[in-house]
This record gives sequence, structure tokens and C-alpha cells, in this order.
Amino acid sequence: MLASVHTAAIEGVSGYKVEVEIDFVHGFPAILMVGLPGTSVKESRDRIRSAIQNSGVSFPEEKRITINLAPANTKKEGADFDLPIAIGILVAEEVIPAQNASKFGFVGELALDGRVRPVKGILSIVECLKKEGFKGVFVPEENVEQAGVVPGIAVYGVNYLADVVHFLNGTGPLTPYKTDVDELFSRPDEERLDFKDVKGQESVKRALTIAAAGGHNVIMLGPPGSGKTMLARRLPSILPKLTLDEALETTKVHSVAGTKHGMDTLLVHRPFRAPHHSVSAPGLIGGGSNPRPGEVSLAHNGVLFLDELTEFSRATLEMLRQPIEDGSVTISRAAGSVLFPSKLMLVCAMNPCPCGFLTHPTKSCECTQQQIRQYLGKISGPLLDRIDIHLDVPPVDYKKLTVREEAEDSFTIRKRVANARDIQSERLKHERGVYCNAQLSEKQVSEYAPLNAQCEQLLEVAMRQFSLSARAYTRIRRIARTIADLGGSQKIEIDHLSEAIGYRTLDKGTNF
Repeated sequence: MLASVHTAAIEGVSGYKVEVEIDFVHGFPAILMVGLPGTSVKESRDRIRSAIQNSGVSFPEEKRITINLAPANTKKEGADFDLPIAIGILVAEEVIPAQNASKFGFVGELALDGRVRPVKGILSIVECLKKEGFKGVFVPEENVEQAGVVPGIAVYGVNYLADVVHFLNGTGPLTPYKTDVDELFSRPDEERLDFKDVKGQESVKRALTIAAAGGHNVIMLGPPGSGKTMLARRLPSILPKLTLDEALETTKVHSVAGTKHGMDTLLVHRPFRAPHHSVSAPGLIGGGSNPRPGEVSLAHNGVLFLDELTEFSRATLEMLRQPIEDGSVTISRAAGSVLFPSKLMLVCAMNPCPCGFLTHPTKSCECTQQQIRQYLGKISGPLLDRIDIHLDVPPVDYKKLTVREEAEDSFTIRKRVANARDIQSERLKHERGVYCNAQLSEKQVSEYAPLNAQCEQLLEVAMRQFSLSARAYTRIRRIARTIADLGGSQKIEIDHLSEAIGYRTLDKGTNF
């Protein structure tokens, strides 16, 4: 008998429907698998045989079984196809009625004893099957909370292959699972740090508030121990809360990558990624023979923190330019291209010189001018141009460290940031794909961040004095627009622009 069941596979962070066709023919007993199955898919033959037998159902040992995974021109990877193949075999063997199985999608890895193990990318798979019009989908029990986020399709969590067989035969009940999204968003972030723990550094906190309000990239320079890492790790605590759409986008990336927080539920807090400086280019940008998202995509809708920036490979850093500018990463291979999202805030930290004490108020720097130039030269001008805010982070004075009063907490700062973002959302409501000032194009900057004559004159002087590039000119206006939004001003005033210019200390020709 010929049987057909359905599942979905992952390409990038999106799913596409896969039809699993099973046919029994006369001939030497064997299991033939076609449709460009990868090694992990081919290995499923032995897992499926044992899983079916250990679920109390006989396996058709005396038959020649042909399994086709359509579309046949796309390579299939992973163990996600175990459950649909097993169900297809049982439909072909007439253990399960074909009309019952045709209404559902199936996904899951099978253990030898018939247990259904979790898989990656479940959110994208369920969304795909919903769009294809399926009544419901069977997923591993460990994936059910994440899968249950998708509305409009019944999601059944199963622990064993036998559970699916009994349900499709009408001999065992299963209840569809619906995730309480409101409850997920109400969960506290147990890992969140707070700005109230940071003593001093008021000017840096101000700059980071501006960065959060407009979604601007930041680089911090300061001697060792000045608090650069401490400040960066607290930045997500003042960013606006994720919307449901942002949470779904972010979860898809982490689910496909199989990260710790991407397998079981919806990510409702902005991600913070801090890769070590030894990270490879594919690890940072994404890639591999079967392309997977890198750190820039895992930081989508959150923060990517690069500590000790000059220790990263220059070739790796240069690869950041396109993801930062476009908000996406395209991984091209001979078989095709996949797209991963990368809308993030880039936060970098580095010392001002090799010894680290160039800007220290009491310790003397032992580096020569040549050493300093070579050190700073590890960061290219085009990359710096894509970083909006350049910050000097001085060491904290002893008196400020011993102050008993708590500093302003993240909740208070976040309210100001959220108000500024609300102003931007209202202003940009008719612009497609633009949600904050850092995403404004040159044309949109001219429209939404106009300068009066006094501001134009000041910016002209700064451009000439500091040898600023055209990209820096646009970024200064974006920052000024954000500063005005934080202050509740509809127009950019001279004070807003002056502060914005002050955040470009690393531009070529600038002394700091």
C-alpha cells in the first residue's frame, strides 16, 4: 500500500512542508530512502524499526520499503523525520487509518524504545504546518510549550510513538496544548542585572540610555577595571520589553540553533550574547555545510557584546559590517542561500592602548605613539563608522564607590527609554521595517531629523575639524534625534546636537 504523511523541515529560520511517501513493493527485504536524505536521516532506519517493535506493533520485515522525502531536490538533515516516517510505515501497513493521519503533521526523533525526543526549530515547523492548513501537529512533549505559542493549530505533545498510534486509532485520548503567552511574559528574568549596582559613571549611563532609546551601537574605551563589562551586561535591563512578534522571531533563531533557552519555551527577554574573542567567523556570523545561525543572529532583537575588541581577528570583525548595516546575514552555498536576521545592538569594549592606562588619571601609560596607533588600527574605520556612540569610560573615584545610596535603577531608566521608543514608533508608524532612530535611512534622517541653521553651522565645523565621514554625519543626526526624543522635544536643538557630536571621539583625526 502507498501511504503519505506530512512534516516540515527548516531552511534558515523558516519551515517548508515535506511530504513523506511510503511504498511497499515485492523484492528483497530492505529499506530504501530517497529524496536527498542526509546521514542522520538515513540512520533513522534502524531507530524506526526498533521504536515500532518496542511500541507493541510488528514491523514489516519481509517487505521492500521505499521512503521518499519530497521535495526531492532539497537536502534533508536531522532526526526530525523519525516520527513521520514511522507513522507513514504504519499507515502503509494499515495499522493506522490513512484518512486519520492525513489531517495532521508529525515531527520528532525516536528513541529505540519508542520515546519521542525533542527537536530543534519546532516553532518554525509548527508555523509552517499551520500555514499549510493542517488540523493539528504531534510534537515531542518537551517541545510542546514552545509549539503551543502558535495559534490556529492543535498542538499535541507526546512522549511515546504508541501515544500517537492510539490517538489516531481512536483508542487513546490526547488533549491539545495551548501556551499561556501572558503568563510567559509575566515571568521575571532571573538572570537580569540592574544599573543600581553601578557606582558612579553617570555620564556613561546617560550615553547608554541614549543608545537604548534609539537602538544605537556603542563602543566603550577605558582602563582595566573601569566597569565597561559591568555596564554592558546591564544594558538589556533598560531596553524596552520584547513584543510578541519580536519574541517569536528571536525564539525561532534560538530554536533552530538549539540553544539552552531556545528548545523549551518562548524567549520573552532580550538576548545578551558575549562570545569570546577566539570565536571563529562562522561562529560569529553563521555558516557551516548545513548553515546555522551565528552569534549575530542569536543576538537578534538584543545585545551582542564584544569584550576586548582588539583581540578579535580583524577578518572576523570586518564580517560584522554587513549584518550591522542590513540587519540580516546571508549565508551562500552551492546549493542555495539562507537568510538569518541580525537586528541587534552592538556593544564593544576595549582598552585605549596596549597597556590600558592611556586615559587613566593617575597611572602613566608606557606605550609609544606607534604602539598606540597600531593598537587602535586593529579596528578599521569602516567598522567604527557603523558604531554610533563612542564612549570614554574613566575609572571610578573611591568616594563614589563607598557611597551608600543606591544609584538609579534599571526600571526607572527603562521607563524613559520606553517613552522615547513610543515617540519613535508613532513617528515611524508608516515606515516599513523601521522601528527606532538607529534604523533611519539617509532620506528618513533628512525628513525626521531636520537641523536649523545654527545646528547646521555647528555640524559643518565638526565635520571639518574631526574629518568625519558622510556615514558619521548621518549617525550624529540620528543620535541627536534620539536625545531630543528623550527630552520630549519635537525639534533638534543645539544642545542635542552638541551632545551627539561628543559621542564620536574615535573618528579619524579626533584626539581623546
